[in-house]
Amino acid sequence: MTTPLRRTVQPRPGLDLVLREAGGGTPVLLLHGAPGPGSIAPLIDHFSPHHRVLAPVHPGWDDTARPDDLDSVTALAALYLDLLGHLDLSDVTVLGTSFGGWVAAQMAVDDRHHQIARLVLMDAIGPVVPGQPLTLPSGPPPADPSPAAAAPAPRNGPSPQTLTALRAYAGPHLQDPGLLPRLAAFTCPVLVLWGENDQVVTPAYGRAYAAAFPHAQFELIPGAGHLPLREEPEATFAAVDRFLA
Repeated sequence: MTTPLRRTVQPRPGLDLVLREAGGGTPVLLLHGAPGPGSIAPLIDHFSPHHRVLAPVHPGWDDTARPDDLDSVTALAALYLDLLGHLDLSDVTVLGTSFGGWVAAQMAVDDRHHQIARLVLMDAIGPVVPGQPLTLPSGPPPADPSPAAAAPAPRNGPSPQTLTALRAYAGPHLQDPGLLPRLAAFTCPVLVLWGENDQVVTPAYGRAYAAAFPHAQFELIPGAGHLPLREEPEATFAAVDRFLA
């Protein structure tokens, strides 16, 4: 298991961002979903032997501060584009899972300096797809479209701070009605990976997500649900490796 270096960087003056970093080579930016930074640890392990892996902690997760002006997915995506500029990175692969996939997609369409070369979305939420609503669990307002599948997590469910941060970024409906048509602006290669049994955002939603990009491929992970990285890791890693090769 890789133990990443944990450090604090300032992509903007006065804004501290916790960043986990490992490996060396072509950069890969990993964006976690609502379960938090620990949920993408297998991705850090997988990529770090051959890539420089950067895995920021979304401000508001893991007891980190969220400035008041980080109040939307667009604002969070802009912060991570600033991070790439701050670190002078180009030819970046950005991979996001669930909520992190939404942030990754927003980064891609707002990438004015062409720092992002490839995009990987795993069961990503974000756009409104007609006829394909998110299936949210009953009960309190969710921390993620799939809190029941949010393990591994060190605590019993997301903290109140995490819930507050997610609501601030994603809004009450966890969707952006203007995102889908904007995806056509990103012309680099895209891989959209989807769990065959995802009941939160169905494969039909994923296919529509992929179809909105000019150069995307859609791949279904048999036997997986909303978190194929946890449920079918070997098939998930194999699909990503084929894409990057």
